Amino acid sequence: MTKEPVRALALSRLALHKADHFIDIGAGTGSVCIEAACHHPALRITAIERNLAALALLEENKQRFGCHNIEIVPGVAPLAIAQEADAIFIGGSGGHLNALLDWSLAQLRPGGRLVMTFILHENLHGALAHLATCQVRDLDCQQLQVSLLTALGSGHYFKPNNPVYLISCSRESLYV
Repeated sequence: MTKEPVRALALSRLALHKADHFIDIGAGTGSVCIEAACHHPALRITAIERNLAALALLEENKQRFGCHNIEIVPGVAPLAIAQEADAIFIGGSGGHLNALLDWSLAQLRPGGRLVMTFILHENLHGALAHLATCQVRDLDCQQLQVSLLTALGSGHYFKPNNPVYLISCSRESLYV
């Protein structure tokens, strides 16, 4: 599940206020697409997930939050989606990062936003290296380190979470 501070920045970078169609790849239990649906009820959302247990929780969360604008697609991306998207979030690559990046950029409308998060250095460096060969603009990468106030004995300290890397970019007008 994408943690709240990371999710907030990712959703901001997706610029969903200007979008008609959003694809969430590796949607998991729906933390990103559910929040997007709640904030943008007119947005058409396609949530792609391969894990059966996660799919069941995603459907449950969709119903619980009344997010009828989410279409859940069981399967492994890249896969056929009829409609182009204005924004795509990659929350998991399943070992097919370059194929997902190429598919995502081809699936995006010109100027569409691509945002992805990673915890592994290898995926971060792989994504940056691959995007350097693609027709993207506004490429940005940030490391997020969040710590939470936690009780310790009679005092408190900030317990750190693992760093998360967030990459965002836009598709150029022409993409081959």
